[in-house]
Parts: sequence; C-alpha cells; structure tokens
Amino acid sequence: MRLTLLAVALLGVIMTIVPAGSAFAVAEVGQPAPALVVKELNGQTFDLSALRGKVVVINFWATWCQPCRAEMPALDAFYRHYHGQGLEMIGLSADRPHERSDVSKVMQSFIYPAAMLDDVNVDDFGDPSSLPVTFIVDRKGVVRAKLTPDETLVTEQSLSAAILPLLPPKPVTQTSPVQNSTASP
Repeated sequence: MRLTLLAVALLGVIMTIVPAGSAFAVAEVGQPAPALVVKELNGQTFDLSALRGKVVVINFWATWCQPCRAEMPALDAFYRHYHGQGLEMIGLSADRPHERSDVSKVMQSFIYPAAMLDDVNVDDFGDPSSLPVTFIVDRKGVVRAKLTPDETLVTEQSLSAAILPLLPPKPVTQTSPVQNSTASP
C-alpha cells in the first residue's frame, strides 16, 4: 500500500514537472511533424512550420559519426538537384558546442543549411537515439519517411524513392506546333 502511494506521488511530481507534449514528442511516420526552430550556422532561422508547401529533409548527424559523414555527399547532391523544385533541407549536428568550428569546417564542402542541436529554440523531435537519422516531411507537414542505416541507407536512390513522389509536379511546357513554311498559297 505504501509503495503504491509512493508510486502515485512520484507520477504526480513527474507530470507536474514535465508539461504534456514536451520533450517526449517523437517524429512518427504518418503523423504531423514535431515543431523545430533552430538558428542555422549562417545565422538564419530554420522554422519547419514556416516551410509548409515544401518537402523538408531533416538529417541528424555528427562530425565523429562515420555513417553520417558517408551519407552527406548524397544529401548534398540531392539538395543541389531538387532545391529549386520545392525541397528544403537542414543538417542538425549533435556535436558539442565547443566543436562548432569542426562542424563549420565539414559543412564548407556542402551547400545545404546546417545547425547545431545546442542552438535549437524549439525541438519537439528531441535528441536522436542514434545517428544518423533522416526524416522526410511532406508539403502538408506530415512525416513520410525515417531513414536510418539499419533500415534504409541514405543514397540518392533512397532519397529519390522517398522524396520525388512528394515534390510538386513539374509544370508542363507547351511547344507551339511546327509551322510548315513550304505551304502553297
């Protein structure tokens, strides 16, 4: 009886300290993406909710993580190719604040935006349980894929399969019919 009362009291304290929906939000495929607002390395603000209408790739990585570093060229190539077609991307480094210069040095080889997890203002994704992990968010703000090395490696092919169906269709350009210049009067 005493143990039960202690457990109930402890649960009450935890529920009072931790607001509902905070820090325990998990990005789940098929569910609305958690909130994410972070200051990028270049000083601009990345706000996931402001990117509705675009497909967004969120990649959690670290400089010391070899699988993370191995997938970065594919992420960069994909971003370069599809950024103009409605794709946005952010690389969130899990490195410690004193390793910011290492993160900046690595990102000099890539053009997609990056930020430090320690610079996050709102992070309902929470800290990743493993690295790397990549989330694909559709134009309506719903998580459509989660890519991890033990399930789906990040390659240009896996990114194409997950993202291309989500991008807006390319506008069809109409060509004028060829005119016959040898027509008789």
